[in-house]
Amino acid sequence: MAVLLDTAVLPRRDRTEAFHAAMMSASVPSRVEHEDPDGDVHARMDFWQLGTPDLFRNEGSGIRLVRTPKHVRIGGPERLALAVHVVGAGVFSQGGNDQRVRTGELMLVDLTAPYEFAWSGHGASQAFQIDYADLGLSVETIRAAAPRLRSSPVYDLVLHQLTVLPGILEPLQNSPSARMLGEATTQLVRALLTSAAEHGTQPRAMAEVLFSRIAWYVRTRLTDPDLGPARIAAEHNISVRYLYKLLAEHHLSLEQWLITQRLDGAARQLADPASKHLPIAAVAARWGFDDAAHFTRRFHRSYGMTPREWRRR
Repeated sequence: MAVLLDTAVLPRRDRTEAFHAAMMSASVPSRVEHEDPDGDVHARMDFWQLGTPDLFRNEGSGIRLVRTPKHVRIGGPERLALAVHVVGAGVFSQGGNDQRVRTGELMLVDLTAPYEFAWSGHGASQAFQIDYADLGLSVETIRAAAPRLRSSPVYDLVLHQLTVLPGILEPLQNSPSARMLGEATTQLVRALLTSAAEHGTQPRAMAEVLFSRIAWYVRTRLTDPDLGPARIAAEHNISVRYLYKLLAEHHLSLEQWLITQRLDGAARQLADPASKHLPIAAVAARWGFDDAAHFTRRFHRSYGMTPREWRRR
């Protein structure tokens, strides 16, 4: 766990600025308004990395977060957050939907779009933040699921998972188990959103379920040199033609998708202190790049630096 902010150790005059800086480092650009800026502004922010996804907890005095269209244009990672309000009650608004979020309720936040979220008095919320690419669901499915999360049969299971995660993660930080827990939680979130979106859209929902299974299958076998379209299609009882059609609906090219996923895996391993003894060529080969020069070119194109520079940085 990383403590991003604890205002108890800061002078009052520095707390507002420190809060804004910590919020921007943990999430996406937005405007922060404190309920009583001249009064007792206090907060504690904790952050856990679970591989690619992360868990962010914020507890403190009343706030209002506003992500405007201007903030969206500034940019930021293409992510969403599934949050549970753990202390007090909040008000959330996005895409024309207003929601009062009580203690022990989930809310889905599209971090690529404008939104507002606020609570009064003392409150706390913790959010599981994940990249759209890792979630592997279409924007249409996610938007369809957002207003009817409670209709999902796995709602209570996901709610429990997000509520207890901080206590589970504490002894697991900096271990492979933390990444595995992130992957398992991602699967639960995917099941929640897919099942919540099913009502009235059964054929599409079934396609989303299939795509989710394929995405999970691919991600768990990226180091397999025999992973290819014929094998993926056969494992899921579909034709190669339908596989390409399904991926095209998600604006994905299978070959480029595999390369991107494998580059991400290599980048994570290069940054892992436990792999610092491995030659870069060995890491590249593990992730399906037999030609070290080709790996270096692709890596530099994606990350703006060579694998050696990435490891050193």
